[in-house]
This record gives sequence, C-alpha cells and structure tokens, in this order.
Amino acid sequence: MRLTGGRLRRAAVAGLALGLGALGAPPATAATSTVTGGTAGGSTVADSTVGVVPTRVRDPWLWQATVGQRPAGPAALLFFTDRTRYFESTGVLVARDGAYRLIPIRIAEGHGLLSPDGRHYLRPQSGELLDLTTGRQRRAVKAGLHPYAWSPDRRSVLGTRNNDDQVISYGPDNQQLNDPEKPDDLLVVDPYQGTERVVAAGTFAVHNGAAWSPGGDLVAVTGSPDLPARLAERQRLVVVDPAGGDPRWQVDLGDRRMLAGPAAWHPDGSRIALLAFEGCAGLGCTPEQTAARTWRIEFVDSTNGQAVGQPLPVAASTSEIVGWRGGDPVVTEVSGTEQHTDRQAVLAVLSPSGGREVLVTGPVGSTDLMVPGDLLSRGAFGGSEPRPSPFAAPLWVYLTLAVPMLLAIALVLRRIRRRRAVTGPAPA
Repeated sequence: MRLTGGRLRRAAVAGLALGLGALGAPPATAATSTVTGGTAGGSTVADSTVGVVPTRVRDPWLWQATVGQRPAGPAALLFFTDRTRYFESTGVLVARDGAYRLIPIRIAEGHGLLSPDGRHYLRPQSGELLDLTTGRQRRAVKAGLHPYAWSPDRRSVLGTRNNDDQVISYGPDNQQLNDPEKPDDLLVVDPYQGTERVVAAGTFAVHNGAAWSPGGDLVAVTGSPDLPARLAERQRLVVVDPAGGDPRWQVDLGDRRMLAGPAAWHPDGSRIALLAFEGCAGLGCTPEQTAARTWRIEFVDSTNGQAVGQPLPVAASTSEIVGWRGGDPVVTEVSGTEQHTDRQAVLAVLSPSGGREVLVTGPVGSTDLMVPGDLLSRGAFGGSEPRPSPFAAPLWVYLTLAVPMLLAIALVLRRIRRRRAVTGPAPA
C-alpha cells in the first residue's frame, strides 16, 4: 500500500516518538522495579534490598556512563575489570539502588580506596577525592599518596608516600646529586582537608601494608626496612601509636609472611592476622613453584607479636582480609591465572572449621572487589543481582542514536514535500 502525505506525516511523528522513548525510557525489565530516582538509570533492585551488597555483579555495557557523567549515589560495591570501553582496568561502581557507573583509572594509577560510607573514592598517587553522589572530583591530598585503610572514626586515611628520586642525576665531577633509595613516609592524612602527619614507625625502604586497630589508637605496618630486605622480599611488622611515640614492638616476618590486609586487626583487638605460605620464596621462583605454594592465615598477639591461636588454611587465590563477620574473616579471592582475562574476584567468609561461604561474586575478568566499611560492619550481604541498564549512558550515546533518526525523519519530510510538488493541491 502506498503511503499518502498524511500517512507519511503520521509515520514520521510515530518514528520520532518511538526514538525519543527508546532514548529516555528504562527497559521493559525495569518496569517492575520499586526504586525510583533520576540517577538510577533503570535500576532493577527492590526496596527490600536497597543498601544491601548484591550477591553477584555483572560486566557493564560498553557505553555505560561514568560517575562524572551521571552520578549514582553511594556505593554498595566497587569492582575492577578491563571489560569496558577503555579496555584496561576500570572501576565499576554498583550503587545502592543497583545503578552501574564507570570510574576510569589513569595509566599506572592502581586501585584507590572506598570510604566507609561508600560516598567517596580516594585515588592513589593523585590524591583526588571523587564524590560518587555528585560526580565532582577535587584534590585535597598532596600527590604521591598510596592509601591503605580508613580510620575507625572515618576521618583519616593511613597511607604511604614514596620519597625516592625517580631520576638519577650527576654533577660535573660525576657525583650523584639525588637519592633513589630514600625511606618512605607512613602518613595519617585527612582526605577532606588535606592535612597530614608522619607516623614514627621507624625506617622503611618501602611499606607493603598497614591496618588500624579497632579503637584507632594503634596501627600495624609491614614493609622492608632496607634495600637488601626489599630485594629479598623480607618484611618487618611494627605496631605504633599514630599520635606519636616510639613503636610498641616489632618482629621480623621473613619472606613468607605479610600483613593480611586493611582489616588484619581482629575486631576484639587481641590479634593481628598475617597471610603466610609454605613453598618457594623470592624472585627466583618459577611460575610452577609459585602456584604450588600452600597458604594460611596466621595470628600474632597484638601486644607483643608472638604467635597465637591456630592457623586457618586458605586458598591460594586469597589476597587480603577486608572485614570480619563476627570472629570470621571476610576475604577477597581472585582466582585464575596471571592473565587477567580469566580472573574472577569473589568475597567470601571463612570459618575456623574450614567452611567457606561466598558472599559476592564478580564477573569473569574482575581483579578486585571493594565493599564500604559500614556495609561490611553490619554484614549487609545477600542482596539481589542488579543488571546494568543500557539506558544509563552518557550524552554522546544519545546524540549518536538521535542524529541518524533525525536524518531519517528529514528524508521522510523531504519526500512528502516532493510528492506534493508533483501531484499539486488536492481537488476541492
């Protein structure tokens, strides 16, 4: 059937309406959502699970908006993957209403730190603080900070700064003018105001990890005290009052033990957890020897550094303790090979009896998982599995879709005018 001028006009208007609806409306599956809000971008999370950590998260769409383009609110979860349009490690925010947003990571930047309330993301090295609720980013911290853990009162961040001169230069008599082996500083930083103070934890060539005590009155830090120890991957554990004074105690950990993560301090304050392994140690180990290591969590007395309790066997994929559920550690595990393409991050809780319960599963290709401290502390797990909305896209995606549609409508209208010019006015 041939279209008359009136039918062509109606078809053009209908096409425009459908196109605008497709650009602005949520998908059909989101119609059942009980969450409303301008930033959700098509959330599929029910009210009963808002503010609860989802049990599984998925890869975002290639055109998913960034936090700066479309803020989504505080985080329920943050994971990292290279399966985005950036094709390199990228932070993926899953907001508490289920919305997905991207946090682009700069080259060689590394992974930052999520605030306990899930509202801010502190970037390493640059010291920039990204507000996840507004999308605004500002620099309050001096550049070069690598953050380890937020304080229990949520006001400070424990971190380290590399003081080494990055380029060696020489004077006219060939004397070295700078020092590529300066000791690093352990710092307590206010990420909002930018103030910082050095923690007198002793001399370290490099820090490898640090954790606060539950009361915030002590910190535990590990690292290599000098260059030979750094080359041999030997570490020392020191406990010190961050407000000042000499270290309370220190013990050498050797090359097979390390601090177990930002939540290494047991909630009752009596013990500090270490990750330890049996097997080949040092830089000379082959990939096969490294893969053959057997891992466990050990505990030392927080008052003197002596071994206490029974070790807890863990999988080789265990990377750190991020929290506790009662007296059981919640750990991040990253399974797979050295190739990030088949890695997968999960959050699991371990029990002394050898039990293991998976709390959160990341997508294949994920290399890290972060959960805000307030959700960790109250055990807010077991949420639904939100899917990223394809309609939560930046403006350029809408324009890319709209331009061809508008061109098609223009061609239809042009055809209508040409038909009228050929046929002339309709008879009375």
